[in-house]
Amino acid sequence: MTARILSLHIYPIKSCAAIDLTTSPIDRAGLLGDRRWMILTAQGQFMTQRQWPAMARIRPALTADHLELRAPDMPVLRVPLDGSQLGPVARGVTVWKDTVAAREESTEAAAWLSQALGLSCVLFKVDQQAQRPAKIDWVERWREAHPEQAERFVGDHFFGFADGFPLLITNQASLDDLNARLAAHGQPAVPMDRFRPNIVIEGDDWEAYDEDVTAQIAIGDSLLAFVKPCTRCPMPNVDQLTGERYDEPGWTLATYRQLDIGIVFGQNAIVDAPQGSRLNVGDAVEIELDF
Repeated sequence: MTARILSLHIYPIKSCAAIDLTTSPIDRAGLLGDRRWMILTAQGQFMTQRQWPAMARIRPALTADHLELRAPDMPVLRVPLDGSQLGPVARGVTVWKDTVAAREESTEAAAWLSQALGLSCVLFKVDQQAQRPAKIDWVERWREAHPEQAERFVGDHFFGFADGFPLLITNQASLDDLNARLAAHGQPAVPMDRFRPNIVIEGDDWEAYDEDVTAQIAIGDSLLAFVKPCTRCPMPNVDQLTGERYDEPGWTLATYRQLDIGIVFGQNAIVDAPQGSRLNVGDAVEIELDF
């Protein structure tokens, strides 16, 4: 069964807007530049669109030298990528139940974000020496179920500030099905950006929710193992252009996508990729189903 990469996306700052890509390096940490920064309140709580949907209106861009941030009625903020404005000492910051070594960006960045979001907050960048592994219980469960590929996924899968895994992969056919269900009860369609994937895949034979029974996909020499369905919080209800929150598609998803771990859409994945690997929009995807 084959398909293709429909789109690629990174989110340099956790819970802020995406950057859409046509090509990206990939390694065991996922796509280059994904969720390397995170905003914390002055009290140290990491911030997401779950509580602060206006974060969707902060739009990052990456140049050769800077992370650039834009938001309505705000000047452009340029954060150097060379680390020259980072705090001298890494400290532990909390993402769910994980503690990750990170360094604080400048007071200028903190002031900009505080004004844009309307509360006192600071910007942290994951430290180069940080080691945050993917959820080992899910990784080991996958390895035990697929001994023929287990050796390719030995060791840790370190990544940045994503919720629990290096990659989130979604299926365009599943979104098409969801939008048909929304239309059936008079609700507007939603775009895939509501689900904040890294990789969107489209295939004539990869039908809606076939990702639930996909063991792995191969893209060139890179192998991506589907280790855990992605449980969905209220974030898909946030319009990624306006930051407005709605009731859909969450209500509709809850009627037919409820599993024992929660409401699910998309799959979390880990990566085995040779050094120097890249993904490109349009790349062929070989799909291996789990039965």
